[in-house]
Amino acid sequence: MKHYILFILSVLLWASCKPVSAPTDKQQQEDSLTTESAALYDTKPSQAPNSLEIPKVTSGSEGKILRRIGYTTSYNAKNRIPNWVAWHLTASHADGRYKRDNEVFHEDNDVSNPRAYDSDYRSSGYDRGHMCPSGDNKWDKKAQEQSFLFTNICPQRHNLNTGAWNDVELQCRAWAKRYGDLYIVCGPVLYDQQHKTIGRNRVVVPEAFFKVVLRKESRSQGKPYYKAIGFLYENKGASRDMSRFVRSVDEIEELTGFDFFSLLPDNIENTIEKQSDLRDWYPLREIK
Repeated sequence: MKHYILFILSVLLWASCKPVSAPTDKQQQEDSLTTESAALYDTKPSQAPNSLEIPKVTSGSEGKILRRIGYTTSYNAKNRIPNWVAWHLTASHADGRYKRDNEVFHEDNDVSNPRAYDSDYRSSGYDRGHMCPSGDNKWDKKAQEQSFLFTNICPQRHNLNTGAWNDVELQCRAWAKRYGDLYIVCGPVLYDQQHKTIGRNRVVVPEAFFKVVLRKESRSQGKPYYKAIGFLYENKGASRDMSRFVRSVDEIEELTGFDFFSLLPDNIENTIEKQSDLRDWYPLREIK
């Protein structure tokens, strides 16, 4: 028995003296991510090339991640609206036979009450504004249905929803058909400390909306070619001149606190996120 106790003590002593290795770069990166980001980036690293649209968030801006067929949303339970919605839009997803004709907006049973209901929007003076558009989900019946969940919706002025916001949605589908791959993130911008709310469940009304778009093209040399652009729209009736709303992705990052397209190599990300030239994205649709 005495020998056994001595053996156990020697093992414990050896373990306590074992040197602790310095954290690797990968460990440091994981530690720097919030729980939300870690779940998205690190649990399935093999899917990283297909997750360029998922932003890296800073501490304090976490939300509940909801993965849908056509998009991923970060839901803010306090505000009853998404923090952001991200999706990969391809040429084949830019059209389809599943229209919105028979779809209705509906509450999301994956989030707890209080949450947004259709009654909150009724007679509020605000549209039920899609973040990931119905038009980007016509390729799949379930994707179309899920685009009408209120965790993908924000209160939006009618003139914006049917005007300039709709214009950029249509333009993105035209770009997807031309270039093949777009990675899109959009969401609300909350400037004020106190926000207007609508309905019994006090759904927060954003002061503005952002959208960032990354395009990826295949070139003959075999290396992909990237371009990025951002847009910022006040939540009110707006001009239909898209150039007035163009911002660099860096500007949108500074405004929102999100790090977009962070899975790109740093040299590419740093270069394209400084750019904000709509001429790189021609031809533009004719606005009718």
